[in-house]
Amino acid sequence: MTPAELASVVLAAAHAVFEQRGLDGAALPASTVVERPRNPEHGDYASTLALQLSKKVGVPPRELATALADELSRAPGVKSVEIAGPGFLNIRLDAAAAGQLARVIVETGAEYGRSDRLAGEKINLEFVSANPTGPVHIGGVRWAAVGDALSRLLRATGADVGTEYYFNDAGSQIDRFARSLLAAAKGEPAPEDGYGGAYIAEIATEVQARRPEVRSLDDDAAQEVFRVEGVALMFDEIRTSLRDFGVEFDTYFNEKDLHDRGELDLALNRLRQQGHLYESEGATWLRTTDFGDDKDRVLRKSNGEWTYFAADCAYYLDKRERGFERVVIMLGADHHGYIGRMKAMSACFGDDPERNLEILIGQLVNLLRDGAPMRMSKRAGTVITLEDLVDAIGVDASRYALARYSSDSPIDIDIELWTRATRDNPVYYVQYVAARTAGVARNAAEVGLVPGDADAFRPELLDHEKENELLKALAQFPAVVATAAELREPHRVARYLEESVAASYHRFYDNCRVLPLGDEEITDLHRARLWLNNATRTVIANGLYLLGVSAPERM
Repeated sequence: MTPAELASVVLAAAHAVFEQRGLDGAALPASTVVERPRNPEHGDYASTLALQLSKKVGVPPRELATALADELSRAPGVKSVEIAGPGFLNIRLDAAAAGQLARVIVETGAEYGRSDRLAGEKINLEFVSANPTGPVHIGGVRWAAVGDALSRLLRATGADVGTEYYFNDAGSQIDRFARSLLAAAKGEPAPEDGYGGAYIAEIATEVQARRPEVRSLDDDAAQEVFRVEGVALMFDEIRTSLRDFGVEFDTYFNEKDLHDRGELDLALNRLRQQGHLYESEGATWLRTTDFGDDKDRVLRKSNGEWTYFAADCAYYLDKRERGFERVVIMLGADHHGYIGRMKAMSACFGDDPERNLEILIGQLVNLLRDGAPMRMSKRAGTVITLEDLVDAIGVDASRYALARYSSDSPIDIDIELWTRATRDNPVYYVQYVAARTAGVARNAAEVGLVPGDADAFRPELLDHEKENELLKALAQFPAVVATAAELREPHRVARYLEESVAASYHRFYDNCRVLPLGDEEITDLHRARLWLNNATRTVIANGLYLLGVSAPERM
């Protein structure tokens, strides 16, 4: 019996109690929630329905809980119901009802854990968005892992998600990038405000190979060639790096397009219509202080140049005009000050900042070697890059390590730990269970042990303490996925896989033999345990998929 099925049973019992007592059925919720009690000794599931309904119907909570318990205890699959505290219901299932979950999981396959919890939500999820002036650095890599995992979680819970990468290919940073490429091509040091690192020389060389005529141009014309070609090469490199990391975006959006299509003027006019613009000292300002910002923001300078914030406004409006009801933007720790101005900007457009705009901030990442932080990339010169991390620990370990922690906490990634083939390496610990469950299934097939037809499955045989513990862990998966999506916290999936599923499976494996020994006859118990083994494989694979990590069949 799944948690959803039990919730329906609890609600049916409530309907019966209300009908017997002549209570107002309108007080009953459309659905109810059952959850795992913190202490396993309190039962398989707990419900607070009696406490929720008590005031609505004027019946003391324990009296209502007693009536619910009496009705619920007669339901098929329910072994017992106990009343605790002021009116909690602690529910125990019989072995057959609990064990049926293994069949449900195996038959549901890749869909197990998915729901329609966020159905109807149209979300634009922007992450990474590193400037095309250098390789993706380790802070951006964190958002690549977390953002991609979050997009998978949101889709798994029914949301309509569009992932987006915003290329800042306009403005002064691109000018400095172009000047740096020109200097490298001429054999000169980088400008004082320019970019260094071996990649600058590499790109300059590639531009000259593509456009040999650049050598004969004057500096202004040559700089424009290096700008256009250099940005294109950097775009290609960033996209390739992310693709190799398992991250593909639905949309790559260029800031320059906003300028070329006149969308900054469109945003300015929309804000003017809303009554939030004013002119001062020749500049155009947005009165963001009306909505809690610490100061008003310039959109257009007195010399006619647009500010970066003007492009932010135009880009936000573009997303909303494309039909996205919620705009989620993932930014680095150094962008914390953007929250107030962006929320105020959303309000200036007439939106609800709490509903239409969501900004997530990610903290710093350190890569440790021999206990000391690595400070510099051999290629980028100033930062650790995506390639540095992948070269050090691999794609799977990188993605798991970055998604395993709450994004608002700084993390240290120890190269020695994350490359170790031992249980203290979290990704190895989880992937080992994926491989072990696959190995058990292969070995079972070799000795003629197959799960058999679902109708012949004997779930009531799964009555060992460790079998029950594992079933409870597997039953939590849909709720974990839904919570991780709603709270924007993919790390909940990683911790669940480690602490609940992997840990419970190891104890099950050590105490409940799946394969027959020697010439031992294959029994229904062996087959039932194989169903449970395969259900575990399904949950591990589904959970790792949500993190963008592979579930190997062999290690």
